[in-house]
Amino acid sequence: MVIVSIVTKGRVVGNKTFKRMVAPADETAAASLAIARDYLAYLSAERGASPATASSYASDLEDYAAFLSEERACGIEEAERDDVAAYAADLAVRGYAPASRERRLSAVKGLYRFLVREDIREVDPAADVALPAVGRRLPEALSVEEAMRLLDRTYRADELGVRDRALMEVLYGCGLRIGELVGMDTGDISFDEGFIRVVGKGRVERAVPFGGAARRALATYLEQARPRLAAKSQAAGLAVFLNARGTRLSRQGAYGIVEHSGELAGIGRLHPHTLRHTFATHMLEGGADLRTIQEILGHADIATTQIYMHVSRAHVREEYLAAHPRALKDT
Repeated sequence: MVIVSIVTKGRVVGNKTFKRMVAPADETAAASLAIARDYLAYLSAERGASPATASSYASDLEDYAAFLSEERACGIEEAERDDVAAYAADLAVRGYAPASRERRLSAVKGLYRFLVREDIREVDPAADVALPAVGRRLPEALSVEEAMRLLDRTYRADELGVRDRALMEVLYGCGLRIGELVGMDTGDISFDEGFIRVVGKGRVERAVPFGGAARRALATYLEQARPRLAAKSQAAGLAVFLNARGTRLSRQGAYGIVEHSGELAGIGRLHPHTLRHTFATHMLEGGADLRTIQEILGHADIATTQIYMHVSRAHVREEYLAAHPRALKDT
């Protein structure tokens, strides 16, 4: 079995690098490796893929290249529709869940669209290979009561407590992704206009409104706590959220703050994305239209935002069953 390892190694800002970790054992594997590396470089440089996304795609294409080499005696460039279909069937035989199969096949489909666009292939062999049907899970969201209990909890009295309150208020108040939050710089915040400049997926910029509790908590943090944290390091730079050492807070650090907040509020282990879902759900229930929510969240396709309609309908039905005196009576 020939295994081609295609992974991201290191992170170079503005110029991600993709390095071979295991040398290919034959020319076919080497060609597959080169093609996949070109595609990964394209995803990074032109599509703005994050290191995590590129690494995930690298793993998927490694698996695909290994399957072609072992089971079909061909490489990525030579594969035909039957080879791609055989790989899709093999994923099911190996017991991958529909969502995992969909992700791996999406990576393969994206690769071949790239090869056709670059005139490396004339025909896309994956074009009519169907993706597995994946039931779309409704995003989890906190109730209004849970959100208030989470945000109004008692925080520690030092600068880290002030930071944590601001972080939680901004996540819930603006619906940011965790990467967008930790990537914020002080120059991205306009208190006069009430907007935060956010760089989202694909390096697309958008302006997110903020106010009320999020504005107050953020202002307090920037005026009182951040200067004390920044004084601990010469590497604070322009980062808004700093760690205890005075450098930019990492994604892992932010995850830990959110999880710990959930535990202290009696909600349990809380994921940062749950606050983004909660923001969107509460906005919709409060009367905001889908287009507004789409713009704030930075969704490229409104179909992504429409899933919150299902969440809202579920909430409406729950309220109806709980409130109407005859809703639960047998007919």
